[in-house]
Amino acid sequence: MNTKLETRTMHAWTQTRYGAPDAVQDVVVDIPLPGPLEVVVRVRASSINAADIHIMRGEPLLLRAFFGMRRPRVGTRGRDVSGTVVAVGSGVADLAIGDEVLGELAGGGLAEYVKTPADQLVRRPGALDPVAASALPLAGGTAWQAVELGGVAARQRVLVIGASGGVGTYTVQLAALRGAEVWALCGARSRKLVEDLGAARTFDYKTTDAAGLPAASFDAILDIAGTAPLRRLRSMLRPGGTLVLVSGEGGRLLGPIGRILRAGLLSRGAGGRRIRPLAARTKPELTAELAALAAEGRIRAAIERTWPLSEARNALAHVDAGHTVGKVVVVMAPA
Repeated sequence: MNTKLETRTMHAWTQTRYGAPDAVQDVVVDIPLPGPLEVVVRVRASSINAADIHIMRGEPLLLRAFFGMRRPRVGTRGRDVSGTVVAVGSGVADLAIGDEVLGELAGGGLAEYVKTPADQLVRRPGALDPVAASALPLAGGTAWQAVELGGVAARQRVLVIGASGGVGTYTVQLAALRGAEVWALCGARSRKLVEDLGAARTFDYKTTDAAGLPAASFDAILDIAGTAPLRRLRSMLRPGGTLVLVSGEGGRLLGPIGRILRAGLLSRGAGGRRIRPLAARTKPELTAELAALAAEGRIRAAIERTWPLSEARNALAHVDAGHTVGKVVVVMAPA
């Protein structure tokens, strides 16, 4: 093991039970040491995603079968991280102490240090700010996969529903980058931002729901909000068009599973119109592509606000409230 650690303990926001943000406590714990093929990263910034909130609360309950029945197996939230490698385990060949990195992890970002498999990380381009870098992996990767699954291409008309959140702001940019004409449903206070990110037309979701938009008008619909009726969304597709379900509302037990099953039934005999649920996966190669685009200024992180690590619970509470525009990032104190 090769290490540049100068201290043995750290602050980490950790939970020992599922619950609201008050279940997450600031504790002092030992800094983890890397095992084979692992590294330890001194965290510079960690963004908060909806996934962090679902895991924090353990909802929908089906999620607990994968993340822990009584409490999260990884007790510290924060799946997206940028930082500096400070310790390297045996067998790691592609990273060294001092490398600036970013990646989507299993958790642990709301702490001063985090241990992770080295292959989950990619190098951060020098032109990319670490705060912006931390806002890329999960939301940007999900957006990329949604655009790809929808077959978005130049000269198509694409509707993004839920365009002002973390995933939505990247989806708008990536669809526009492919040359599509992007229409977007978002909150009134977000319309200017979403237009600046590349949307040709925006609509306030409180006054114009999906049912108010023209039928048979879109080559692809990327539904991040997950609340509009599936039959209506299908009717808004042109023949051969694709509806991508990025998220979905549902009960406390199964979450979006019921909507996904209905989508499967509606896809049959739909006149060439497809409904495709997205099962986004962690893909470091996509993180590297997104980081390169961001470093070149072709996409950007829409960061609503940052919090210091000492106030990470407030950042979680803000995202938990459900009114975030773009991304929320927790920033560590300079070393």
